[in-house]
Amino acid sequence: MGESTDSNLSSDSAQTLSDRDREILRGVVEQYLLTAEPVSSRRLAKDRVLSLSSASIRNTMADLEEMGYLRQPHASAGRVPTTQGYHLFIDSLMKAESPSPAAMRLIDAELSGGGADQDELTSLASQLLSELSSQVGIVVTPEVAQTAVERIEFVPLTGNKVLCVVVSANGFVDNKVVRVEEEIAREELIRLSNFVSETFAGHSIAEIRRRLLSSLADGRAQVDQLLGRAIRLAQQGLDVESAPHLAVQGTEALLGLPELSDLGRVRRLFDTFSDKARVAALLGRCIEGEAVRVYIGEESDLTSDLDFSLIVKGCLVEGRPVGGIGLFGPSRMEYGKLIPLVDYLGDRLTAALEGTL
Repeated sequence: MGESTDSNLSSDSAQTLSDRDREILRGVVEQYLLTAEPVSSRRLAKDRVLSLSSASIRNTMADLEEMGYLRQPHASAGRVPTTQGYHLFIDSLMKAESPSPAAMRLIDAELSGGGADQDELTSLASQLLSELSSQVGIVVTPEVAQTAVERIEFVPLTGNKVLCVVVSANGFVDNKVVRVEEEIAREELIRLSNFVSETFAGHSIAEIRRRLLSSLADGRAQVDQLLGRAIRLAQQGLDVESAPHLAVQGTEALLGLPELSDLGRVRRLFDTFSDKARVAALLGRCIEGEAVRVYIGEESDLTSDLDFSLIVKGCLVEGRPVGGIGLFGPSRMEYGKLIPLVDYLGDRLTAALEGTL
């Protein structure tokens, strides 16, 4: 498991912190993750073995606030981590914990089930993410129009209807029912399927559409009956909706958290996921390669409205991006457990997509 995270934190700024600064910052973050309450110097002096007085800890916390790692919500309150403080904690202070053997067995068993297509795998992955984290699990797969096609099959239905099934090189399946002028025999549809698959395999649907339009303008398509019929049928069948597929699970798991104690924030949570196309687009912008990345608060349009966090990891199959997975929840996450979980599940989902799990 090659887990790594990207951070916006300035390494020069982080290097100026003393061991005492780091230990107190670690204590504030860990205590805040547990309680969701601002952490006071007195509370920290009781919970940490620092051999420091409450006054010394308070002075250090004030210094950390000046440097941008902590903030004080109210004048009389303790401190809470800032985005910069969280990133330093994630990058160098937290203790990462690999998923439990039971969790890894569950992930492997669910994703290696024979016969699952890509849509089923993405749904399973988002469900597993949510169940194992008690956060919102999100899995996004690419726009159908941008995926390379492996084969196209035409299946006869009743009357003058044909089902066009498009299978991408990554195994994603989409389909559309098209109407034809006259009923086409099954044998003829098999010939058309073979012809179109051989002609266009390896190209994206968007590229195929352009070639189809060009072919229709070519007089040869009018002369060659097989070519003409195949092109017309493929043109209708490949007019599929071009939007990323998105699977989201677990929004209800967040409802009991202190961060969602008022109705307005609950409404904003559900509004966030009401427009799936927007969520897929925002998540897609956060995914870069296979590294685990963490976005907190204003660092992403997906997390800014609720001041939440997002842990994401991209999936690559044969070097091509095929989407990614993410965990969405309050910034007060157990990063030490959840980052390794996203990393492991992302790797196993990639293996399942490649057929090597």
